[in-house]
Amino acid sequence: QVQLVESGGGLVQPGGSLRLSCVLSGTIFNFYDMGWYRQAPGKQRELVAEIDRVGITNYADSVKGRFTISRDNAKNTAYLQMNSLKFEDTAVYYCKAVRYDGDTDWGQGTQVTVSS
Repeated sequence: QVQLVESGGGLVQPGGSLRLSCVLSGTIFNFYDMGWYRQAPGKQRELVAEIDRVGITNYADSVKGRFTISRDNAKNTAYLQMNSLKFEDTAVYYCKAVRYDGDTDWGQGTQVTVSS
């Protein structure tokens, strides 16, 4: 059974940093493109960053230069390093895994709150 588990969220002050982790289990990690999405209250879920199976990355304009997505295939884990956090980064962050045939799984989400 495929399972995605996110961790690393929390409360941080503006300008601070957090690193989110997403562990994919029950399948072969190398088969998947990985992505981070977020959803703020009253807003639609939006793409934050994605990394494909060969390591090519893509970022939302709002996070370019501040966030870095990476993956460790040996650990079945995708990461989102978030620096210079802003109030508007507050959201629930979700991990998404898309297999080569289009099969998609989502994690349960982790809350990130940027507040002074």
